[in-house]
Amino acid sequence: MSYTVLTRDELPHDGNVYEFQGYLHGETNVSFIWVDMPPGDSVRLHKHPYGEIFVIQEGRVTFTVGSETLAAKAGQVVIVPAETPHKFVNSGDGPLRQIDIHQSPQFITDWLED
Repeated sequence: MSYTVLTRDELPHDGNVYEFQGYLHGETNVSFIWVDMPPGDSVRLHKHPYGEIFVIQEGRVTFTVGSETLAAKAGQVVIVPAETPHKFVNSGDGPLRQIDIHQSPQFITDWLED
């Protein structure tokens, strides 16, 4: 049996966002973003050719998915289908902690706004 153990700090990161791309770790067929975002921070509008699953662990977040806006909080899961434009903002008073699971071994993102 072979396995890998990583710490968050070993992952490539930009500020409070840590990225795990499965193809860099053997035959792992998913990727994820480990989000630890302060109030008011956001991710701009984009889409992927695969689905994305958001697991909200702490805080409050407001998503725009297609033409709809929805509020989510810790303990909820939001599923966004492939090719659906989406963005989100930490709309709470404290940190937003979530895991964004990409159903792909690598990130493929089409950014739709600057």
